[in-house]
Amino acid sequence: MATCSVSKGCFVFKPESKKRKLSSAVDYFSKGNSETEDSGLRFDTCQLLWKQIKFETEQLQEGLNKNLLDNLLKFLRQSHSDFKQKKTEWVCRMKASEIPTAAVVLGVNVTDHDLTFKSLCEVLQDDVTPFVVSLRSKECPGIKYLLQKLMIQLMGCQVDTDSSEEEEHAKISPNRIRCSVASLTDWYKNVTKKTDSESPCKKRIFSSRHWESPPVVVIFKDIESFSPKVLQDFIVISSHCIHEFPLVLIFGIATSPMIIHKLLPHSVSSLLCLELFQSLSCKDHLTKVIDKLILTRQFPFKLGEKVLQVLINIFLYHDFSVHNFIKGFQLSLLEHFYSNPLSLLCCELQEAKKRVHFLSASQCENIRRLPSFRRFVESQVSSKQTVLLTDDEGLKKTVEDLLQDLNTYHENYFPILRCLHAATSSLPKHPLGKQIRELYCDCLEKRVWETEEYESAIQLVRMLAKDELVVILEKCVEILTSASAQQLGTSAEKLEEYLGQLKNFEAEASDDQDTSISSLKELQKKTDLYHLQKTLLEIKESRRLKKLSKFEMLRFEIVDFIDGLVRKYLVPAEMQTLHEVMYFNAANTLREHLNAAPRIALHTALNNPYFYLKNESLESEAGAISKTAPDICIAYKLHLECGRLINLVDWLEAFSTVIVAAENSDVTDPKQDQIDDITHARFIRAVSELELLGFIKPTKQKTDHVARLTWGSC
Repeated sequence: MATCSVSKGCFVFKPESKKRKLSSAVDYFSKGNSETEDSGLRFDTCQLLWKQIKFETEQLQEGLNKNLLDNLLKFLRQSHSDFKQKKTEWVCRMKASEIPTAAVVLGVNVTDHDLTFKSLCEVLQDDVTPFVVSLRSKECPGIKYLLQKLMIQLMGCQVDTDSSEEEEHAKISPNRIRCSVASLTDWYKNVTKKTDSESPCKKRIFSSRHWESPPVVVIFKDIESFSPKVLQDFIVISSHCIHEFPLVLIFGIATSPMIIHKLLPHSVSSLLCLELFQSLSCKDHLTKVIDKLILTRQFPFKLGEKVLQVLINIFLYHDFSVHNFIKGFQLSLLEHFYSNPLSLLCCELQEAKKRVHFLSASQCENIRRLPSFRRFVESQVSSKQTVLLTDDEGLKKTVEDLLQDLNTYHENYFPILRCLHAATSSLPKHPLGKQIRELYCDCLEKRVWETEEYESAIQLVRMLAKDELVVILEKCVEILTSASAQQLGTSAEKLEEYLGQLKNFEAEASDDQDTSISSLKELQKKTDLYHLQKTLLEIKESRRLKKLSKFEMLRFEIVDFIDGLVRKYLVPAEMQTLHEVMYFNAANTLREHLNAAPRIALHTALNNPYFYLKNESLESEAGAISKTAPDICIAYKLHLECGRLINLVDWLEAFSTVIVAAENSDVTDPKQDQIDDITHARFIRAVSELELLGFIKPTKQKTDHVARLTWGSC
């Protein structure tokens, strides 16, 4: 483009901006999916369901942490009131230079600690003090860095003020302030001071919810990882200034409170006024989460037995993290809606019935291919089979009825499951498991009443005393009464009737007790061995021929009634028609995502880089070495052909041959006999990377050799 101008200059002509189309989440959801029909609707349903689950989970976790947070607030309030009122107890603490310290034992589930500390910080900043500092060990390698991090976070606190001069003074850059406890003391005095009566408009104003002279709370999130010297120096320095401003420390402990005494000597730990706080056990937390998310009909999405077992095993044998369990549940939800085209019916019952009317012909065929639906068709008469296999409208009406039956199944299933757990959880040796999740997995896997464990549990229940049986019936009546299932109403009334009959056996129990006492008195009389043996045989024979008492007959009747409820309502989910719509059973897919196998993944990446990079130029035949592969992949595949000791010279020559072939050079050229420096450097880097990954190591047997450390495909 020509440009005329009086003066010379440089002119920029910006091209027209072309708006790049950004891919949305629903595009990624449908990308690579063979069943793209209704992918947007499935994605929206998945997102809506996850929002509901996430909200319920957050509410549950807030409720579980409420007791711990309330105790911490009570501790802070007590220490702050003592400081404010200058009580005798606090004076004694000041003389001893003791710092109020809360030791919070959170358990080994470290990944869940962030959520707890986040809730704690929000509560403190909303109701107690704006001065809350959270410190991690990796951010504080020395006392200088700890104080700097402390000052930076405190300077960023939101403090309301009416004076622009004071606001500028309060927000001075920490880089221009000496990072020390003395500077922190001066800053706190300036922030919280009240002006004299001559200038009342310049009074420092905090939020109305904050305490007067709010304390400075310092949270050490991972106390075990902090350097002992850093902690000791900070505590000793802070103890000299504890009378200047209220300082409170909170230690986050993952292992045991004894770690404090291992990190701090007695001379330093004596400067702390320690109080211990215990959070809810991670196993109890998991039980609450499973009860809220899985053992309920509130959410239509369910986990199959193997999938649930994978998530529980990862929790029990890897990290004890409830947060990771919920993430695994989210992954299962996403994978179910992504891979199952019929998951669009995994929603509320009324909405699912509406969607059935709009099913396409291909979706009707997908329903006919379901194994559970094929079993259902085979159980029908021939005329009904013809309608289900050929008429889409007839199929849709049947699907509506089947979805209603599946919803009713879940309404009855979970209350009866809880009743069975209430009856068997306190039995000796816990034949059906101590936790309800163990019983739920057994019921999902098979007919639980056909197992030996169930038979032994029923036998033990038939031997329970009256008081124990009354407690079990009271729990069952409470569970069935609170259930919304109409079919269980008569069962609850029947159990209430049994409960009333049990409480009317006081007279008979006293008569039996008198009889047993009289027989014992006869045995206590002085007699010889012959008469004693004769008396014992007579008592044994009378017990064998004795008829069952009314209580024993009623107890058998109650146990048989509970057994009948179990056989009727606790049928495995896989026997229900259309269970594939609600249940996610792809345990192998979930295991591949969650159970990391780094050795296999590393071997796959080095042996076949195309598997991860998806670059067409990296494709090669099995066993062949791609010329365009990364240097480390070439060196790795060459080292697989060697024995225990690898000659570096031979390895370098083979590597150079592949590189030269990749550059389309003439291999027969005599100039190629000498390896250039670039190829040599590339080889050294590849060998160093393999050594770092643990495939080879130097050996003293031969100076120009390395030892191979791995064998096989993993």
